[in-house]
Formats: sequence, structure tokens, C-alpha cells
Amino acid sequence: MFPVKSEGYHRYHIETKAAPDVTRWPSRFRVRVQKHRLPLFLLSEILRYPTKKKVIFSRPCIYEVYGRPVGGMAPREWLCQGCLRCTTEHPDWVSIYRNPAFERQGDSYFTADYIDAVHHEAETGGIPVKGAGFRGRFGGNGWDSMWTDMSEIVRPTRDGIHGREFISTVVDIGDKPAFLVFDEKHSPVGETPHIISIPLPILFDAPPESVASPAVLTTLSEAASSLGTLAIVPVAAIGKSGLAGPHIVPLVSVQEGELLSSLTFEPRIVEMSSWDDRLFSAIRSRFPSVQVWLRLSFDEQFSKSLIKHADSGIRIFHLTANYHGRGENGAFILDLIRQAHQAFVEVSRRDEVTLLGSGGIIAAEHVPKAIISGLDAVALDTSPMIALEARMVGECLDRATSRFRFKRKLNVTWGAQRLTNLLGSWRDQMLEVLGAMGIREVRRLRGEIGRAMLQKDLEREAFRGITGYEG
Repeated sequence: MFPVKSEGYHRYHIETKAAPDVTRWPSRFRVRVQKHRLPLFLLSEILRYPTKKKVIFSRPCIYEVYGRPVGGMAPREWLCQGCLRCTTEHPDWVSIYRNPAFERQGDSYFTADYIDAVHHEAETGGIPVKGAGFRGRFGGNGWDSMWTDMSEIVRPTRDGIHGREFISTVVDIGDKPAFLVFDEKHSPVGETPHIISIPLPILFDAPPESVASPAVLTTLSEAASSLGTLAIVPVAAIGKSGLAGPHIVPLVSVQEGELLSSLTFEPRIVEMSSWDDRLFSAIRSRFPSVQVWLRLSFDEQFSKSLIKHADSGIRIFHLTANYHGRGENGAFILDLIRQAHQAFVEVSRRDEVTLLGSGGIIAAEHVPKAIISGLDAVALDTSPMIALEARMVGECLDRATSRFRFKRKLNVTWGAQRLTNLLGSWRDQMLEVLGAMGIREVRRLRGEIGRAMLQKDLEREAFRGITGYEG
């Protein structure tokens, strides 16, 4: 026997690189300088400190807003962070105010602040922390109604983001039987595990139809391949875009079943857009070893549908809300995920199935919150488009009717790096959450609702019985 050379252990790492914006977005703030007063101020500085050049040429901004040779005559507004130092020190010639063009970005759900964060993450791969503390709300509706347990003071050794102790973000997707059966020769018989492991619990969902061009699909594919994750692509677009590989998940409808025969590769996974017995049997017959996922919307009867389809042989469910995170009955995805998770818990089958979810997941913090609620992994839909500098036109609610547009032709290499940076930033933020909770792997976070606090539950506990409380 020849010795087998081991490649050694490699820790999963996302290589982020700067991918600057191609089209400059509206700055968060406008800087208004009263240019007729600025020369008078400079003259007074010269007369007051004639021998001190450092004082005369100093600029009242650590972010280099006035860093051009002409200083305040042409401020670089896109660098302004709103610290207000300049207007505090020199209120007589400079003022800062929010940019109306910035506020008009996005829609009522994917607001300008979320867009700003996604752009920073996609451009730098870093975490958008400016050192000024959290300036948002400490409660509210939707995702803001859940707070996570961050008591890291009692678990100081869990520090995955800095590498002192490794925290795994690997998740398993597939069939996981409740128990194994062995024959007399100790070989497994009957149903056995059929899982695919990916290094982070984030996938790319099929993009909105308005921007599902070959360039966008190729960008998603290349990013998924380099990251080791998966990209869901409509089966009709796979051939047109020339895509292939184990990271591609064909999304097929009942009418498109025959298109599977035209694929140039054998997929590991096929996702059905809706349930059909004949399509399910045809996929199983053509690809015996393939995983079959079922895409289900959060409708009125989705909990019953989950159990019914699990009895039919489906083990991986992709649950979808609209782009604002709402199900067909108007309930928010946070509560709907918990219902789906609980439906399988009540019949003691939760560990046998995999639950994926998409819709309304637009920020890094939403990923661990979705997993705490009961998902195994999430699929991103609109946030990758924003990272690629697509602009939202009107209210974007679902894949078929939402309108996105690009101002310039998409560069695939640049776009793939932007998506890599985005997921690198989101993974780092997820590691921060896991480290603060003292959890070593993201799989243990699934369904750990005890690691979270729900605002409505805390308010009910605190205010129940008080006149005027309507919780």
C-alpha cells in the first residue's frame, strides 16, 4: 500500500476583498457650507494664528469630508457619518441634514437604512459599526420584536470571530431518519441518512423575475460555488445561462418537468415549485440519488400541508413568505416559522426534516433569529440584488411582480465578490451572536427559543392585569 497524503485540516474561511460601488448611491447626509462665510473664517484663523500652519489648515472632520485641497468649498458628502462635530464647532458656516434622496431608496420594508448596511457589507465585507452605539429602536414589529441572549460576560472564551475558539456554521440538509436498522452483518437496511452539508446556513434563492438575467444568475452561481453554498435557479434559465455544477438547485414547476432531461449535469438537488405526484415520481425515477425539495408558501393550511407532504416522502421544505416577510394571511414570517417548527415537534418528527425559509430576511441579524425560530437555513432573495446595486422600483412584494433595475451592465466577477463580501459579513455577525451565547455550532441554535426574548411575551408578563393593556 502506498501512503495516502493528507491535505490536512482547513478551517472554513470567506475571503473578502474590497469591491467598491460602481454607481455612487445617494449619501446619507447633505453638507451645506455657507461659502461666503467660510473665507471670512479662514481669514480670522490666519490673523489669529499667523505662525501656526497646522491650526490654519486643520479640517473639522475625522472622516475627511473636507479633505480636498479646497476644503469646505467642495465637501465630500458621501463620507459624512453624521457625527456633527463640524456643525457643533462651526455652526455659523456649516450645517448637516439628512438627504431626501437617500430616504427615498427602497420601499416600506427594505428601507434606506437596511440598504445602506447591505451596501457597506457588500463593499467591504466588514460589519457596519460606526462606534456611535445603536441608534435604532429597541423593540417594534417583525424581527424587532425578538431580542437575543447576548450574555457574553459569563462566557468570555467563546470568540469565534477572532479565531480563539472555532465555532462551526455547517448545516446538514436532507433526510434524517429517526433511527437506523441493521441486519445480522451490521449493515444498515431500510431508510438511511441522505444529507448534504454546506458550510454556512445561507443559500441564494431564485432572484426576482425582473432581473433574472443570465448575468445575474451567473453571478449568483459563481458566488455560491466559491462559498460552498447553493443557488436556486429556475430550470428554464439554467441552459440559457450555461450553468452547471453541484451548487445549482434547479427550480422546476409541473409544466417544466421535461426540461430536467436537457440539463448538462446531474443535480444533487431538485426543488419543486409546488406539489405534484407525477413530477415527484419522475424526478425520483430520473435521478435516484437526488434530494427533492418542496417549495411551499405560508398559506392558511401550511402546517397541515407540511405533515401531509412529509408522509408522501418529502423531507426538505422551502417555506416562502413575500418580500416583506408576510404570509398569505398577513402573519409575519417570525411567527410562521415557529408554527412550522412546532408542527413537526408535536408529532415528534422535527429531526427527520429540514426547514428552509425565505422572504423578509434582509439583514444579518435576521439569520440567527430565523434559525432560533426553527429554520435550519435561510435563502436570500432581495438582499443579494441590493448588494449588486439593483434599484427597487415601487413596493417590491413578490418574485413575479417586483421591479428591480440595474443602472449599468453587471460585471460578474465584481458581483460575485460583492456577494462573497455580503455573506462573509453576515457570517461574522452570526459568529458574534453564537459566541455571545456560548454555542459552538449553529445547528444547536435551531429552535432554541429559550435563547431569545419576545417583546410581546415580556410585555404580557409585565403588564397583564393593568387597566389599558391590550396585549
